[in-house]
Amino acid sequence: MGDTLEFNEIYQEVKGSWNDGRLRFSKQNVVYKSSKTGKVDSIPAGELNHAQWRRVCLGHGIKLSTSSGHVYKYDGFRDTDFEKISEFFKANYKVEVTEKDACVKGWNWGTAKFSGPLLSFDVNDNTAFEIPLSNVSQCATGKNEVTLEFHQNDDTEVSLMEVRFYVPPATADDRQDPVEAFAANVLSKADVIQATGDAVCIFKELQCLTPRGRYDIRIYPTFLHLHGKTFDYKIPYTTVLRLFLLPHKDQRQMFFVISLDPPIKQGQTRYHFLILLFSKEEDINLTLNMSEEDVERRFEGKLSKNMSGSLYEMVSRVMKALVNRKITVPGNFQGHSGAQCITCSYKASSGLLYPLERGFIYVHKPPVHLRFEEISCVNFARGTTTTRSFDFEIETKQGNQYTFSSIEREEYGKLFDFVNAKKLNIKNRGFKEGMKGNINEYSDSDEDQHDAYLERMKAEGKIREEGNDSDESDGGSDESFNPGEEDEEIAEEYDSNASASDSSDEEGDSDDESAKKKKAKKVKVVKEKKERKPRKEKKHKDTGGPKRPMSAYMLWLNASRERIKSENPGISITEISKKAGEMWRQLTKDEKEEWETKAGEAKRQYEKAKKEYKESGGGSTSTPSKKESRKSGGKKDEKKRKSAGGDKEKDRGNDSFKSKEFIETSEDSSDSDHKSKSKRKKQDSDEEEEEAASTPASSEEDSD
Repeated sequence: MGDTLEFNEIYQEVKGSWNDGRLRFSKQNVVYKSSKTGKVDSIPAGELNHAQWRRVCLGHGIKLSTSSGHVYKYDGFRDTDFEKISEFFKANYKVEVTEKDACVKGWNWGTAKFSGPLLSFDVNDNTAFEIPLSNVSQCATGKNEVTLEFHQNDDTEVSLMEVRFYVPPATADDRQDPVEAFAANVLSKADVIQATGDAVCIFKELQCLTPRGRYDIRIYPTFLHLHGKTFDYKIPYTTVLRLFLLPHKDQRQMFFVISLDPPIKQGQTRYHFLILLFSKEEDINLTLNMSEEDVERRFEGKLSKNMSGSLYEMVSRVMKALVNRKITVPGNFQGHSGAQCITCSYKASSGLLYPLERGFIYVHKPPVHLRFEEISCVNFARGTTTTRSFDFEIETKQGNQYTFSSIEREEYGKLFDFVNAKKLNIKNRGFKEGMKGNINEYSDSDEDQHDAYLERMKAEGKIREEGNDSDESDGGSDESFNPGEEDEEIAEEYDSNASASDSSDEEGDSDDESAKKKKAKKVKVVKEKKERKPRKEKKHKDTGGPKRPMSAYMLWLNASRERIKSENPGISITEISKKAGEMWRQLTKDEKEEWETKAGEAKRQYEKAKKEYKESGGGSTSTPSKKESRKSGGKKDEKKRKSAGGDKEKDRGNDSFKSKEFIETSEDSSDSDHKSKSKRKKQDSDEEEEEAASTPASSEEDSD
């Protein structure tokens, strides 16, 4: 048997809802931690005096009672866990775990028993149901009837609101009315707040952010009373989960945050946090409404009857003593400006995000507290509206996502290092390396810094402006649009050079101008042509030289191919190569040595033949292929034709120029077409003769 027993997914009933968590039995204590709220119940081993094992709706459960009168119930165990727990309790706590069966008869007549904070309804000495009296919000009495009303829980789909008990009338011997006695027992343990007696102290007109307004805070021994102009709230200290004291970014104000579960209600609105705002410069002299002996006995030196100091210090000190919980303050985190918080936005409202030692808290609208243990991963994302900020996303294990946006980019390095130091799972790990080069950008927020996206948008805007200017301009558009190469292509298409035509008529000028405008309108965006890199010349294969020798593996494969085919009939070509590779790897060094020797001999013969081939003059000049010779020849002839055509046009002058609008007769057009065809045929035959004459004898031999 080990020193501890641990169980996961153990449930605790809280006002009608099941909250899961982890339960650990150790020699010193019993500890239960809720996964939802993070609240920890610790029961010292010395206080345990009774343990009961029972069958419940979620399997099996255990009910623990302490000497101080508290009762703790945990459900979700398996039937096989009983032996382990029973042995552990006997060995370490000296407590025997008893088994108790519940009554399932469905009878509504039985005995009501008050045992500590529980009201149990028994039928034939077996418990039918139990009511935690702390869930009771109101107790009303009738003639022979007692009505119990319960606190509503917003987390449950169905809530039990009311239970009525019929109490038989008293006999002559009973001195006390049984209805009143029943109600007194309920109210003694019920969570019914009654402002009886004087307040310990009162703080006047404190500024409250949630719920918004100014409230007088009256501190009672068991609850906190907020008294405002419109609403009053009574907050039991048992509902306080955590206390936070957070400095404002301006270093002149302080937030005091009280986390509540269950929350306070205002109509349909629920306030899970009570946020008070104080000025650091505001001081107060406080006197407690108790004698010095009572203060010493009750608070054990944590408070004194007369105190003075800053208002926020006095409020936090009194709350800490009464609630008996630690006050959480920011840890070692410091932002870019030296503050312990980060300015950001959550749900379109600006606020402050505080990285704490065990979580994050955001104030103030709406307040959010996220513990590290409930965080699944975090993510750093670039801001959607501007490049000068980023978003910080937190995803919880329950699947909820919280996005804190508009964080200044100077805070990125500090926040990333903090998250990394806390060993939180970063979703886009590696983003830091990409951003590391941009951390210098984050460190300086000048507007003249290089922004790639902004530069690209500016360049595109300039190009659009140039395109629009080219539409408006008349004569200069063709010069900027048509480079020299495009002039040649247009001239070739129309068999004339546009610059050679000078028309004296005004109509001709207007037609040319309109044609130029149309051409310019077709392409608005002018992109600069990039200089092309010169192509690498391909190495021509020397077909006349000796062939390269085979490797040892290829020599072995050629000798073994037929044997592999015979041993594996129907094998494909790809499977032969796979099989051969496996067989070659399985050969021993001695078996491979024979083929390596043959490969070495073949390599020596190749080097000898290559040397003789080079000495005889082979391989010194590269022989171009037929395609390349044709290409080069074709390009030269094309340039010749262009130059010849241009000279002819110049010699002819304006008389030979025929515009696009010129209409020929059918005879002339057919004659001109026939002449052009015959000219092309002659040119083609001349090209073939030139190719045949220019092709060297070596290329002809290769083709044969």
